[in-house]
Amino acid sequence: MAMANKAINLASVGSVFPSSVDKLKKSSSSTSVHKKLRVSRFPSVKAVQSPVESGTGRWARQRRPQNVDGDFFVDHTCIDCDTCRWMAPQVFKRVDGMSAVFKQPTCKEDRLNALQALLSCPTSSIRTEVPPSDILEAQKTFPIPIDEKKLPGVYHCGYHSEKSYGAASYLIIHPEGNILVDSPKFTERLAQKIEMLGGVRYMFLTHKDDVADHGKWSKRLSCDRILHSQDVEVCTTDVEIKLEGTGPWSLGEDIMLIHTPGHTEGSVCLLYKSVKVLFTGDHLLMRESGLDIMEIYNKCSVPAQLNSVEKLLELEFNWIIPGHGRRIEFKDVQEKNTILEAFVQEKYTQHSSSMNVIRSLHV
Repeated sequence: MAMANKAINLASVGSVFPSSVDKLKKSSSSTSVHKKLRVSRFPSVKAVQSPVESGTGRWARQRRPQNVDGDFFVDHTCIDCDTCRWMAPQVFKRVDGMSAVFKQPTCKEDRLNALQALLSCPTSSIRTEVPPSDILEAQKTFPIPIDEKKLPGVYHCGYHSEKSYGAASYLIIHPEGNILVDSPKFTERLAQKIEMLGGVRYMFLTHKDDVADHGKWSKRLSCDRILHSQDVEVCTTDVEIKLEGTGPWSLGEDIMLIHTPGHTEGSVCLLYKSVKVLFTGDHLLMRESGLDIMEIYNKCSVPAQLNSVEKLLELEFNWIIPGHGRRIEFKDVQEKNTILEAFVQEKYTQHSSSMNVIRSLHV
């Protein structure tokens, strides 16, 4: 099975690391934090609908002029969710605020990655001039293992949903029952593949934004949904398990749920202790500009979110897998803590400065 979206060594792509870590790098006399952190290159942007004529008009589905000539292209309905750019960075990049094909696939692997991105695009904005004869082969690759050696049993589901602004969903194969992290777009083909991997016992919803087709998945796979009570809305009132209080909660010996309020009141992260990976939803992610908490989309409290990021210093993990943005692999827990501490300190300073400006405007 093909493996997409590998984390790549930052040292191989140049200086694209966050300012907080650049500061740490300068102060380090022994080893460089910058060179050790592994992360994909391209930025994550919360999806925003592009301005199109009528939204469903013929023009919207036409090829963007920013695409290079060739079979694959992105049309004007792109919402800049960034999915294709991290699934097939050798084919897609951001041009003038949306994705575009900057290089047509030239080998079998590149073509497969491009087709996987096409199938995962939440708005079906990636198209081909000629119907792809190998699309079924691409469909069979889902769910895609992230790293079979370092993260055995952890899969990317693909099929991102526009209802979740293009967020990614993941499958954890676990001896005590498999776990689906957030909801992909429902498709029977994916459901059958998940059944072949043992089905799903729990659907863990990190927060209220990324629930997508949770009802269809719950019914199809007969799994119990988990969501914090503070994030329950009309569309999720029937979830089977509503978390109460501040936790933590356990789903087994090595699965812990950690309440991380801030992005929303009921945001919760999942720590898979055995492989040292933290699924963060929208709580914390990596963009090209660095670690990010997406303050512009905060629905609760930025200081609360930063406090919740500080809570992560107490946890032992080497990977961050977010709902949006780059996956991050740290060298070890010490590096993780060094980077998170610098990030929180920098964000607190920025937020304090912003609040002082706002107060001065009201004097």
